[in-house]
Amino acid sequence: MSISLAETFLSIWNSSGFSAITWQQLVMLCVAGILIYLAIVKKYEPLLLLPIAFGVLLANLPMADLMAPPPADHSAPGGLLYYLYQGVKLGIYPSLIFLGIGAMTDFGPLIARPSSLFLGAAAQFGIYVAFIVAIFLGFNPQEAASICIIGGADGPTAIFLTTKLAPELLPAIAIAAYSYMALIPMIQPPIMRLLTTQKEREVEMLQLREVSKLERIVFPIVVTVVVCMLLPSVAPLIGMLMLGNIFRESGVVERLNNTAQNALINIVTIFLGTTVGATAVASTFLRPETLKIVALGLLAFIFSTVGGILLGKLMCFLSGGKVNPLIGSAGVSAVPMAARVSQVEGQKANPANFLLMHAMGPNVAGVIGSAVAAGFFLTMFG
Repeated sequence: MSISLAETFLSIWNSSGFSAITWQQLVMLCVAGILIYLAIVKKYEPLLLLPIAFGVLLANLPMADLMAPPPADHSAPGGLLYYLYQGVKLGIYPSLIFLGIGAMTDFGPLIARPSSLFLGAAAQFGIYVAFIVAIFLGFNPQEAASICIIGGADGPTAIFLTTKLAPELLPAIAIAAYSYMALIPMIQPPIMRLLTTQKEREVEMLQLREVSKLERIVFPIVVTVVVCMLLPSVAPLIGMLMLGNIFRESGVVERLNNTAQNALINIVTIFLGTTVGATAVASTFLRPETLKIVALGLLAFIFSTVGGILLGKLMCFLSGGKVNPLIGSAGVSAVPMAARVSQVEGQKANPANFLLMHAMGPNVAGVIGSAVAAGFFLTMFG
Protein backbone atom coordinates (compact mmCIF):
# COMPACT_ATOMS: atom_id res chain seq x y z
CA MET A 1 0.00 0.00 0.00
CA SER A 2 1.48 3.29 -1.03
CA ILE A 3 1.90 6.11 1.45
CA SER A 4 0.57 9.48 0.40
CA LEU A 5 2.73 12.58 0.28
CA ALA A 6 0.71 14.13 3.13
CA GLU A 7 1.30 11.11 5.33
CA THR A 8 5.03 11.29 4.60
CA PHE A 9 5.20 14.92 5.63
CA LEU A 10 3.11 14.18 8.71
CA SER A 11 5.45 11.36 9.70
CA ILE A 12 8.49 13.63 9.28
CA TRP A 13 6.79 16.36 11.32
CA ASN A 14 5.86 14.01 14.16
CA SER A 15 9.41 12.68 14.39
CA SER A 16 10.97 16.15 14.43
CA GLY A 17 11.62 18.40 17.35
CA PHE A 18 9.24 21.04 16.00
CA SER A 19 6.28 18.92 17.02
CA ALA A 20 7.58 18.37 20.54
CA ILE A 21 8.83 21.84 21.50
CA THR A 22 7.24 23.48 24.56
CA TRP A 23 6.83 27.16 25.39
CA GLN A 24 9.40 26.74 28.18
CA GLN A 25 11.97 25.49 25.67
CA LEU A 26 11.15 28.42 23.39
CA VAL A 27 11.85 30.79 26.28
CA MET A 28 15.19 29.11 26.94
CA LEU A 29 16.11 29.34 23.25
CA CYS A 30 15.42 33.08 23.49
CA VAL A 31 17.60 33.26 26.62
CA ALA A 32 20.36 31.51 24.67
CA GLY A 33 19.95 34.03 21.87
CA ILE A 34 20.27 36.95 24.28
CA LEU A 35 23.42 35.48 25.82
CA ILE A 36 24.93 34.91 22.37
CA TYR A 37 24.17 38.54 21.53
CA LEU A 38 25.83 39.78 24.74
CA ALA A 39 28.90 37.62 24.06
CA ILE A 40 29.38 38.55 20.40
CA VAL A 41 28.03 42.10 20.10
CA LYS A 42 28.64 43.45 23.61
CA LYS A 43 31.74 41.27 24.19
CA TYR A 44 30.68 40.38 27.76
CA GLU A 45 33.18 37.67 28.82
CA PRO A 46 32.83 36.05 25.36
CA LEU A 47 35.37 33.29 26.00
CA LEU A 48 33.00 31.66 28.47
CA LEU A 49 29.65 33.31 27.86
CA LEU A 50 29.54 32.19 24.21
CA PRO A 51 30.04 28.44 24.89
CA ILE A 52 27.66 28.70 27.88
CA ALA A 53 25.04 30.34 25.67
CA PHE A 54 25.39 27.70 22.95
CA GLY A 55 25.21 25.00 25.61
CA VAL A 56 21.86 26.47 26.73
CA LEU A 57 20.68 26.33 23.12
CA LEU A 58 21.78 22.71 22.63
CA ALA A 59 20.22 21.51 25.90
CA ASN A 60 16.80 22.94 25.03
CA LEU A 61 16.47 21.48 21.54
CA PRO A 62 13.63 18.97 21.85
CA MET A 63 14.46 15.31 21.21
CA ALA A 64 18.19 16.02 20.77
CA ASP A 65 18.92 14.44 24.19
CA LEU A 66 22.49 15.70 24.27
CA MET A 67 22.51 15.64 28.09
CA ALA A 68 20.60 12.36 28.43
CA PRO A 69 22.30 9.71 30.60
CA PRO A 70 22.60 6.17 29.25
CA PRO A 71 19.73 3.80 30.13
CA ALA A 72 20.08 1.70 33.26
CA ASP A 73 20.87 -1.42 31.26
CA HIS A 74 23.47 0.47 29.18
CA SER A 75 21.78 -0.75 26.03
CA ALA A 76 22.48 2.59 24.36
CA PRO A 77 24.97 5.39 24.90
CA GLY A 78 24.09 8.65 26.60
CA GLY A 79 24.23 12.06 24.97
CA LEU A 80 27.54 13.63 23.99
CA LEU A 81 27.31 16.48 26.49
CA TYR A 82 26.39 14.06 29.28
CA TYR A 83 29.85 12.50 29.05
CA LEU A 84 31.65 15.82 28.68
CA TYR A 85 29.76 17.10 31.74
CA GLN A 86 31.44 14.51 33.93
CA GLY A 87 34.51 16.75 33.93
CA VAL A 88 32.41 19.44 35.62
CA LYS A 89 30.65 17.03 37.96
CA LEU A 90 33.94 15.51 39.15
CA GLY A 91 35.63 18.91 39.58
CA ILE A 92 38.18 18.27 36.83
CA TYR A 93 37.53 21.24 34.53
CA PRO A 94 37.58 23.99 37.20
CA SER A 95 40.87 22.63 38.54
CA LEU A 96 42.41 22.57 35.05
CA ILE A 97 41.19 26.13 34.47
CA PHE A 98 43.07 27.10 37.64
CA LEU A 99 46.19 25.43 36.25
CA GLY A 100 46.00 27.74 33.23
CA ILE A 101 45.24 30.78 35.40
CA GLY A 102 48.28 30.03 37.54
CA ALA A 103 50.47 29.83 34.44
CA MET A 104 49.23 33.25 33.32
CA THR A 105 49.34 34.99 36.72
CA ASP A 106 52.15 37.18 37.99
CA PHE A 107 52.10 37.08 41.80
CA GLY A 108 54.96 39.61 41.90
CA PRO A 109 52.79 42.59 42.96
CA LEU A 110 51.33 40.52 45.81
CA ILE A 111 54.77 39.36 46.96
CA ALA A 112 56.10 42.93 46.75
CA ARG A 113 53.20 44.23 48.88
CA PRO A 114 51.99 41.40 51.17
CA SER A 115 49.38 43.71 52.71
CA SER A 116 47.45 43.16 49.47
CA LEU A 117 46.37 39.85 50.98
CA PHE A 118 44.20 41.77 53.44
CA LEU A 119 42.53 43.65 50.60
CA GLY A 120 41.89 40.37 48.80
CA ALA A 121 40.37 38.96 51.98
CA ALA A 122 38.24 42.05 52.64
CA ALA A 123 36.82 41.83 49.13
CA GLN A 124 35.26 38.48 50.05
CA PHE A 125 32.97 40.36 52.47
CA GLY A 126 30.05 40.18 50.06
CA ILE A 127 30.21 36.39 50.08
CA TYR A 128 29.30 36.24 53.76
CA VAL A 129 26.69 39.02 53.53
CA ALA A 130 24.94 37.17 50.69
CA PHE A 131 25.16 33.89 52.62
CA ILE A 132 23.24 35.37 55.55
CA VAL A 133 20.62 36.91 53.26
CA ALA A 134 20.23 33.65 51.31
CA ILE A 135 19.58 31.74 54.54
CA PHE A 136 17.00 34.38 55.48
CA LEU A 137 15.29 33.89 52.09
CA GLY A 138 14.86 30.17 52.73
CA PHE A 139 17.82 28.55 50.97
CA ASN A 140 19.54 25.73 52.86
CA PRO A 141 23.21 26.20 53.87
CA GLN A 142 24.55 24.24 50.88
CA GLU A 143 22.50 26.33 48.43
CA ALA A 144 23.31 29.58 50.21
CA ALA A 145 27.05 28.83 50.11
CA SER A 146 26.91 28.05 46.40
CA ILE A 147 25.00 31.24 45.62
CA CYS A 148 27.07 33.62 47.73
CA ILE A 149 30.39 32.49 46.20
CA ILE A 150 29.34 34.54 43.15
CA GLY A 151 30.61 37.52 45.16
CA GLY A 152 34.15 36.23 44.76
CA ALA A 153 33.91 36.97 41.01
CA ASP A 154 35.66 33.70 40.20
CA GLY A 155 33.73 31.51 37.77
CA PRO A 156 35.71 28.26 38.14
CA THR A 157 35.51 28.47 41.95
CA ALA A 158 31.75 29.08 41.80
CA ILE A 159 31.32 26.07 39.49
CA PHE A 160 33.59 23.88 41.64
CA LEU A 161 31.72 24.68 44.87
CA THR A 162 28.25 24.45 43.35
CA THR A 163 28.86 21.01 41.82
CA LYS A 164 29.83 19.79 45.30
CA LEU A 165 27.05 21.41 47.33
CA ALA A 166 24.07 22.30 45.11
CA PRO A 167 24.46 20.98 41.54
CA GLU A 168 20.83 21.72 40.72
CA LEU A 169 21.62 25.45 40.97
CA LEU A 170 24.67 25.29 38.69
CA PRO A 171 23.24 26.88 35.50
CA ALA A 172 21.79 29.92 37.25
CA ILE A 173 24.89 30.44 39.39
CA ALA A 174 27.33 30.02 36.49
CA ILE A 175 25.44 32.41 34.22
CA ALA A 176 25.07 34.98 37.02
CA ALA A 177 28.75 34.72 37.99
CA TYR A 178 30.10 35.25 34.48
CA SER A 179 27.55 37.95 33.67
CA TYR A 180 28.54 40.01 36.71
CA MET A 181 32.24 39.49 35.97
CA ALA A 182 31.61 40.91 32.51
CA LEU A 183 29.72 43.87 34.02
CA ILE A 184 32.52 44.88 36.41
CA PRO A 185 33.25 48.11 34.48
CA MET A 186 29.59 49.09 34.99
CA ILE A 187 29.01 47.84 38.55
CA GLN A 188 32.16 48.92 40.38
CA PRO A 189 32.87 52.56 39.36
CA PRO A 190 29.73 54.11 40.94
CA ILE A 191 30.49 52.29 44.22
CA MET A 192 34.14 53.36 44.08
CA ARG A 193 33.22 57.01 43.58
CA LEU A 194 30.52 56.89 46.26
CA LEU A 195 32.82 55.52 48.98
CA THR A 196 35.98 57.53 48.26
CA THR A 197 36.82 61.23 48.24
CA GLN A 198 38.44 63.07 45.35
CA LYS A 199 41.60 63.44 47.44
CA GLU A 200 41.75 59.68 48.10
CA ARG A 201 41.28 58.84 44.42
CA GLU A 202 44.13 61.19 43.51
CA VAL A 203 46.67 59.41 45.73
CA GLU A 204 49.77 58.33 43.79
CA MET A 205 51.49 55.17 44.99
CA LEU A 206 55.21 54.48 45.03
CA GLN A 207 56.69 52.00 42.58
CA LEU A 208 56.72 48.42 43.84
CA ARG A 209 60.04 46.86 44.78
CA GLU A 210 61.70 44.31 42.51
CA VAL A 211 60.77 40.74 43.44
CA SER A 212 63.55 38.14 43.21
CA LYS A 213 63.23 34.89 41.31
CA LEU A 214 63.71 32.93 44.55
CA GLU A 215 60.70 34.68 46.09
CA ARG A 216 58.61 33.93 43.01
CA ILE A 217 59.48 30.21 43.18
CA VAL A 218 59.07 29.86 46.94
CA PHE A 219 55.70 31.65 47.00
CA PRO A 220 53.56 28.99 45.21
CA ILE A 221 55.17 26.22 47.25
CA VAL A 222 54.50 27.95 50.59
CA VAL A 223 50.93 28.92 49.66
CA THR A 224 50.15 25.36 48.54
CA VAL A 225 51.44 23.82 51.77
CA VAL A 226 49.83 26.36 54.12
CA VAL A 227 46.41 26.66 52.45
CA CYS A 228 45.99 22.99 51.55
CA MET A 229 46.94 21.86 55.05
CA LEU A 230 44.54 24.41 56.56
CA LEU A 231 41.69 23.59 54.14
CA PRO A 232 42.35 20.22 52.44
CA SER A 233 39.05 20.40 50.54
CA VAL A 234 40.36 23.27 48.39
CA ALA A 235 43.57 21.46 47.42
CA PRO A 236 42.39 20.74 43.83
CA LEU A 237 41.99 24.46 43.10
CA ILE A 238 44.95 25.90 45.02
CA GLY A 239 47.21 23.00 44.06
CA MET A 240 46.56 23.43 40.34
CA LEU A 241 46.76 27.24 40.57
CA MET A 242 50.18 27.10 42.17
CA LEU A 243 51.39 24.28 39.93
CA GLY A 244 50.65 26.47 36.92
CA ASN A 245 52.42 29.39 38.60
CA ILE A 246 55.58 27.43 39.34
CA PHE A 247 55.59 26.33 35.68
CA ARG A 248 55.68 30.04 34.86
CA GLU A 249 58.22 31.17 37.41
CA SER A 250 60.69 28.27 37.28
CA GLY A 251 61.76 29.09 33.73
CA VAL A 252 62.68 25.47 33.00
CA VAL A 253 59.39 24.09 31.60
CA GLU A 254 58.44 26.64 28.96
CA ARG A 255 56.60 24.04 26.87
CA LEU A 256 54.42 23.03 29.81
CA ASN A 257 53.82 26.67 30.71
CA ASN A 258 52.76 27.53 27.16
CA THR A 259 50.46 24.50 26.97
CA ALA A 260 48.83 25.30 30.33
CA GLN A 261 48.12 28.95 29.54
CA ASN A 262 47.12 28.44 25.90
CA ALA A 263 46.02 25.10 24.40
CA LEU A 264 44.92 23.36 27.62
CA ILE A 265 42.93 26.22 29.12
CA ASN A 266 41.26 26.91 25.76
CA ILE A 267 40.17 23.29 25.30
CA VAL A 268 38.89 23.01 28.87
CA THR A 269 37.06 26.34 28.56
CA ILE A 270 35.10 24.99 25.58
CA PHE A 271 34.07 21.84 27.45
CA LEU A 272 33.36 23.67 30.71
CA GLY A 273 31.29 26.46 29.21
CA THR A 274 29.26 24.28 26.85
CA THR A 275 28.38 21.64 29.43
CA VAL A 276 27.59 24.14 32.18
CA GLY A 277 25.26 25.91 29.77
CA ALA A 278 23.71 22.57 28.85
CA THR A 279 22.52 22.11 32.43
CA ALA A 280 20.19 25.10 31.96
CA VAL A 281 17.16 23.14 30.82
CA ALA A 282 13.76 24.80 31.03
CA SER A 283 12.45 22.59 33.83
CA THR A 284 15.21 23.59 36.27
CA PHE A 285 16.07 27.11 35.10
CA LEU A 286 12.66 28.77 34.75
CA ARG A 287 11.89 28.97 38.46
CA PRO A 288 11.47 31.85 40.95
CA GLU A 289 14.68 30.72 42.65
CA THR A 290 16.64 31.75 39.55
CA LEU A 291 15.65 35.40 40.02
CA LYS A 292 16.64 35.18 43.69
CA ILE A 293 20.04 33.76 42.72
CA VAL A 294 20.63 36.58 40.21
CA ALA A 295 19.68 39.20 42.84
CA LEU A 296 21.81 37.58 45.56
CA GLY A 297 24.77 37.36 43.18
CA LEU A 298 24.57 41.10 42.53
CA LEU A 299 24.27 41.77 46.26
CA ALA A 300 27.35 39.64 46.94
CA PHE A 301 29.30 41.41 44.21
CA ILE A 302 28.38 44.88 45.48
CA PHE A 303 29.33 44.13 49.08
CA SER A 304 32.58 42.47 48.01
CA THR A 305 33.52 45.71 46.25
CA VAL A 306 32.46 47.69 49.32
CA GLY A 307 34.54 45.50 51.64
CA GLY A 308 37.69 45.95 49.56
CA ILE A 309 37.29 49.72 49.26
CA LEU A 310 36.56 50.23 52.97
CA LEU A 311 39.72 48.36 53.96
CA GLY A 312 41.57 50.36 51.31
CA LYS A 313 40.36 53.56 52.99
CA LEU A 314 41.57 52.26 56.37
CA MET A 315 44.98 51.40 54.90
CA CYS A 316 45.12 54.86 53.30
CA PHE A 317 44.52 56.44 56.70
CA LEU A 318 46.99 54.22 58.57
CA SER A 319 49.70 54.74 55.95
CA GLY A 320 49.36 58.50 56.04
CA GLY A 321 47.86 58.70 52.56
CA LYS A 322 50.27 56.35 50.78
CA VAL A 323 47.67 53.77 49.68
CA ASN A 324 45.01 54.63 47.13
CA PRO A 325 41.77 52.98 48.37
CA LEU A 326 40.66 52.36 44.77
CA ILE A 327 42.94 49.32 44.62
CA GLY A 328 40.74 47.66 47.25
CA SER A 329 37.97 47.15 44.71
CA ALA A 330 40.36 44.95 42.73
CA GLY A 331 40.28 42.43 45.58
CA VAL A 332 37.47 40.62 43.78
CA SER A 333 39.21 37.94 41.80
CA ALA A 334 38.19 38.91 38.27
CA VAL A 335 41.75 39.02 36.90
CA PRO A 336 42.75 41.43 35.39
CA MET A 337 39.51 43.30 34.67
CA ALA A 338 38.99 44.55 38.25
CA ALA A 339 42.56 45.87 38.37
CA ARG A 340 41.98 47.73 35.11
CA VAL A 341 38.87 49.38 36.55
CA SER A 342 40.98 50.64 39.48
CA GLN A 343 43.50 52.02 37.00
CA VAL A 344 40.82 53.77 34.93
CA GLU A 345 39.13 55.36 37.93
CA GLY A 346 42.48 56.45 39.37
CA GLN A 347 43.49 58.15 36.12
CA LYS A 348 40.15 59.93 35.88
CA ALA A 349 40.93 61.56 39.23
CA ASN A 350 44.62 62.11 38.54
CA PRO A 351 46.08 61.59 35.03
CA ALA A 352 49.49 60.92 36.61
CA ASN A 353 48.10 57.94 38.51
CA PHE A 354 49.32 54.47 37.53
CA LEU A 355 47.56 52.00 39.80
CA LEU A 356 47.46 48.90 37.60
CA MET A 357 50.40 47.00 39.12
CA HIS A 358 49.39 48.07 42.65
CA ALA A 359 45.84 46.82 41.98
CA MET A 360 47.13 43.50 40.64
CA GLY A 361 48.29 42.58 44.16
CA PRO A 362 44.77 42.57 45.67
CA ASN A 363 43.44 41.17 42.39
CA VAL A 364 45.49 37.97 42.49
CA ALA A 365 45.04 37.81 46.27
CA GLY A 366 41.32 37.66 45.56
CA VAL A 367 41.82 34.48 43.52
CA ILE A 368 43.33 32.84 46.58
CA GLY A 369 40.71 34.42 48.85
CA SER A 370 37.73 33.14 46.89
CA ALA A 371 39.23 29.64 46.78
CA VAL A 372 39.78 29.76 50.54
CA ALA A 373 36.15 30.87 51.03
CA ALA A 374 35.03 27.90 48.91
CA GLY A 375 37.19 25.59 51.00
CA PHE A 376 35.64 26.95 54.19
CA PHE A 377 32.12 26.29 52.91
CA LEU A 378 33.07 22.81 51.73
CA THR A 379 34.50 22.03 55.16
CA MET A 380 31.40 23.36 56.92
CA PHE A 381 28.64 22.02 54.68
CA GLY A 382 30.19 19.47 52.31
